[in-house]
Amino acid sequence: MVRKLHYHRVDVFTNEAFGGNPLAVFLNGRGLSTELMQRIAKEMNLSETTFVLPPEDPANHWKLRIFTPARELPMAGHPTVGTSFVLAREHMVTPTEADPVIRLEEGVGLIPVKFSFKNGAVSLIQMQQRAPIFSPEFTDRQLAADVLSLSVDDLADYPVQEVSCGVPFLFIPLKNMHAIQTLKFRTDIWERALKNYGEIFVFTRETTYPESTVHSRMFAPSMGIAEDPATGGASGPLGSYLVRYGIASSGHIISEQGFEMGRPSYIHIEIRQSGDEINFVGVGGESVYMGEGFLEI
Repeated sequence: MVRKLHYHRVDVFTNEAFGGNPLAVFLNGRGLSTELMQRIAKEMNLSETTFVLPPEDPANHWKLRIFTPARELPMAGHPTVGTSFVLAREHMVTPTEADPVIRLEEGVGLIPVKFSFKNGAVSLIQMQQRAPIFSPEFTDRQLAADVLSLSVDDLADYPVQEVSCGVPFLFIPLKNMHAIQTLKFRTDIWERALKNYGEIFVFTRETTYPESTVHSRMFAPSMGIAEDPATGGASGPLGSYLVRYGIASSGHIISEQGFEMGRPSYIHIEIRQSGDEINFVGVGGESVYMGEGFLEI
């Protein structure tokens, strides 16, 4: 018997169609095996595909499972923001200005998601991420340059370091826009020497737009993603890194990403501190509804 699976398509971390990071959302994941979810995600061939399920704790709203074409993730940013947008659009959650927070269960645990409103309509949606975990500094700067087909002189004078707010990323700071635009990611070097580290995230303080804090790119071969146009799961760690090393002040940070892919994205990051300790990490943005469809399985 053929089952028709309904999905929604949204672009996340953008306010314009064809920008941001595309996402497929299946609002009814009941009865689907992990293997089938993974095969569907590979079929959709987007950075991520999400499946919504009833929560394990009835105090929460929904459970979310997130798949790249290659594997399941315990947490991710643009799937959380985009799925929350679809849930509100389809009246499966009803956030209000008086009660703007919903609670989603993901592989890392509970994820609070806060809705902001403008003229009574949903505008920016922000997920809360875990406090950052900083791994020891990665000292082989030559290897960090080699995987990008750059020279050590192209690296900025900040640490190369893995940081995680649920999913680890290896951050490589670059000096300027020329370096980030002309780099060529070497999958062979990553496979040989870096596959045990987090996905590769690069950034520079030079930006396309003056309101942005950094210009970013992300490469995730272990997820089956050659390059990602907007990476919410990396943006919490990014903001934490920027604040720790004095590149940005705690408060509001904007990462522009996806420009080299023709999908401009704007990720809003909020970092709060108590003394030297980061005690709040928020990642958010806007979403655009693109359409819906069915798979017949």
